[in-house]
Amino acid sequence: MAKPRPLSGFPELLPAQRSVEVEVLSTLTRVFELHGFAGIETRAVEPMDQLLRKGETSKEVYVLRRLQDEDAGRDSGIGLHFDLTVPFARYVLENSGKLEFPFRRYQIQKAWRGERPQEGRFREFTQADIDIVGQGELPFHHDIEITRVMLEALAGLSFLPGFRLQVNNRKLLQGFYAGLGIADVDEAIRLVDKLDKLSAETVRGLLVDEAGLSADQADAVLALAEICTPDDSFVARVRALGVEHPLLEEGLAELQELVRGCADLVTDTVRIEADLKIARGLDYYTGTVFETRLDGYESLGSICSGGRYDALAHDGRTAYPGVGISLGVSRVLVPLLNKGVLSADRVVPSAVLVALVDEESRAASTEVATALRRNGVPCEVSPSPSRFGKQIRYAERRGIPYVWFPGADGDAVKDIRTGEQVTADATTWTPPDQDLRPRVVTTQTEQTTQTQETHP
Repeated sequence: MAKPRPLSGFPELLPAQRSVEVEVLSTLTRVFELHGFAGIETRAVEPMDQLLRKGETSKEVYVLRRLQDEDAGRDSGIGLHFDLTVPFARYVLENSGKLEFPFRRYQIQKAWRGERPQEGRFREFTQADIDIVGQGELPFHHDIEITRVMLEALAGLSFLPGFRLQVNNRKLLQGFYAGLGIADVDEAIRLVDKLDKLSAETVRGLLVDEAGLSADQADAVLALAEICTPDDSFVARVRALGVEHPLLEEGLAELQELVRGCADLVTDTVRIEADLKIARGLDYYTGTVFETRLDGYESLGSICSGGRYDALAHDGRTAYPGVGISLGVSRVLVPLLNKGVLSADRVVPSAVLVALVDEESRAASTEVATALRRNGVPCEVSPSPSRFGKQIRYAERRGIPYVWFPGADGDAVKDIRTGEQVTADATTWTPPDQDLRPRVVTTQTEQTTQTQETHP
């Protein structure tokens, strides 16, 4: 059998890389649960009419079909979900009578999208979503809350480069465009959303040619899009453009309240900006919108996005408005892992290797390992009773920091990094907290100097 080749767009991680991902997911879960968000998992498939209702993703959906198609009718009409928002909207409607509102949910799960693989974009990927959904109404303070939760979660990922969370408000955009007298506001928003990929001059031409704007209207739209501030000074700059509309004032007030409400969470590595070119082209966003860039990796595009939606879920009688934000875990991690920027300090979870004197003493070594595990210490027994020096090298190759030596006159444990050895009792001994689990190692290369930093 020929050696298999990787399947493009379906990343697989080596053990040390997976340890990094586990640390990320654990950090996110811990922060989300600290804020009272309940974890859910939805099914991998949804009816095609639900997946295709927005239309723009029709070429990306993986359709599910049985190889033996005699009974294909039973499995026809379903496909793998391409995000977690569509299944969550269905989940809320299906379980509304069993949920307490406002419903606060986090969901960390894989999704599948049949797009062209490229850096940061995959056909199979993991997302981490948080949403707050109300029944009938959802006060604006939840927009601030969801922003604060994600800022706190990103700050907890201290081994990653810095984040820039960009926020805007669709009401601000719609009110400004309406105040200019633009007829097709949604089309103008869709074109402004292309500013990350196209030059301002190109977008200006599209606004005139495709959205029917006058030259003066297009210039005003681009002047608004140029405004980006780390505080609420954007309000004065927008008003200086001389456009008036009630919806514009409502959007300005909400965005100002959000930026002020998150100011205390800003650090050197996690920042929030009012960026008025952020539009989010999807038409179901109705207020706050988010995008996030990773410092030094802006080519990945937005790695964390979302916003306010007031009518995404509706059962014909009751609307379920919500606000949510989604972090592309695979989009952030896989490029950094593949470039060697991130790894773990050991390739196995074991903190201790229990040495083996000979095969006859394997039961005794296993007894030591059992006692250590009862204390919560991950460990393994040496696979063979080779010379102790060879067993130590076995531990070194795997990054295991301690080797345990059973003895008739008492046991000893050795830190093979420092050479320090002490007597110990397996029923009570534990390593320092920083050695209990694999730690994330960040490698940064600056010109000719390579540095490493280890994170607990």
